Amino acid sequence: MPADLPTSAPDAQTLPEAVRQWLAHLERNRRYSQHTLAAYQRDLVQLIRLAEGKSLEQLVNGNIRHYLARLHGQGHGPRSLARMLAAWRGFYKWWAPQSGMSANPAADVRAPKASRALPKALSVDLTKALLDAPAMLAQHDPVSLRDRAIFELFYSSGLRLSELVSLDIEYTQNKTHTSASWITLADHEVHVLGKGGKRRSVPIGAQAITAMNIWLSVRSQLITAHTTDSDQVALFIGTRGRRISPRVIQLQLNKLSTLAGMPTSVHPHVLRHSFASHVLQSAQDLRAVQEMLGHANISTTQLYTKLDFQHLAKAYDSAHPRAGRKT
Repeated sequence: MPADLPTSAPDAQTLPEAVRQWLAHLERNRRYSQHTLAAYQRDLVQLIRLAEGKSLEQLVNGNIRHYLARLHGQGHGPRSLARMLAAWRGFYKWWAPQSGMSANPAADVRAPKASRALPKALSVDLTKALLDAPAMLAQHDPVSLRDRAIFELFYSSGLRLSELVSLDIEYTQNKTHTSASWITLADHEVHVLGKGGKRRSVPIGAQAITAMNIWLSVRSQLITAHTTDSDQVALFIGTRGRRISPRVIQLQLNKLSTLAGMPTSVHPHVLRHSFASHVLQSAQDLRAVQEMLGHANISTTQLYTKLDFQHLAKAYDSAHPRAGRKT
């Protein structure tokens, strides 16, 4: 029997068996999250409604194109349409061969192109002002020292929020827990399991190492009787002795940005963007930044080249032998 589907998703009990089997396949074999499964289910429900009584096996390329145009006319944006189309295409890629369909009807259909917003990043000066804020440096309690280590590591290694939360003190494998991500301070490296199950190792800078060592010297003060075995090895823990939650990190960083007088609130992802932008400005090595960020496509990394075009233009003018301008 297929695995239970997300109960919060719409029309969970009225889906065609093929859709239920595909979602169960994604959950069991691809280990997709419940959030992703629920989103895919909503997209397939949308397709079923558009089909207006036709079975999914009866749909052809022209139907898919017509449905996208119809949704676009109803006000759905390019990103929303691209997500729906990806779900439809993925379903048919799995189901078409099994059902005897001649082709995947969504295979060569393209959604309207969406403009890609530039990532938000702080300037070098603003980043320094945030991380060196007197409001944080003056505090020496375990929570403040933990937060300092978290923010330094974000900016030092460009991690995603989910990756940072999953970090362990060291690689651990036992009956109850196997580390997905961990640090090796001796080698100044962090090892993470990123999107799509892609593993990577990223350097940790000197200031982050210092902040981390200070945090680890007081970390035991937050351990409680309720700390589980898996939480015992978590790098960052909360006041209840459990692995820290993403929401706590967001709130603490927002609090710090206010105390530091930042012109806007700072989200953890802003520190990741700042890391990428500043490394790219200095090293101008797009492939290296792509590897450190864990981007599957270099086109995603290329967005950072637009964050400070004037800086790159000046570097070009001063370095390229043919770029000299007459004065």
